[in-house]
Amino acid sequence: MKNLVFGIFLILISASSFAQGNGIEEEIKELSKQKWQWMADKDVDKLASLFHDKSKFVHMSGSWKKERELEIIESGSIWYKNAEVHDVAVEVFGDDTAVLWNRITLTAHVRGNDVKNEFTVTEFYQKEADDWKLLDLTFSSVRDTHEIEH
Repeated sequence: MKNLVFGIFLILISASSFAQGNGIEEEIKELSKQKWQWMADKDVDKLASLFHDKSKFVHMSGSWKKERELEIIESGSIWYKNAEVHDVAVEVFGDDTAVLWNRITLTAHVRGNDVKNEFTVTEFYQKEADDWKLLDLTFSSVRDTHEIEH
């Protein structure tokens, strides 16, 4: 009987952990989706709140920190017009860290021209108090046949 109760307890704990992880995955996916829209809308106020103060951004043309990324978005130096998301994968570590991979076709306005590029974008998130903060956003140029392993 003791073993049965213990077994049921383990199953309930496992189910609870899975549900919590799955809830975080969905929360991170939604947050990433909102981020792409805020970037398209040049909504630097919402992005400033999302980006961690020590966040880093890695692009094809260089790497920089939060303030520079916000300047670039606000000025339209890079205008993230549309991120067509083809696939998303999320891994959750504990209850306060998540990594998201997006396979996207990005339409952007850069140096006076509209350009389309295929990327896998890696996003690192960490929970601070009740809010998720973006720690890192890295664009990796890929072929349109690239797939994210789930």
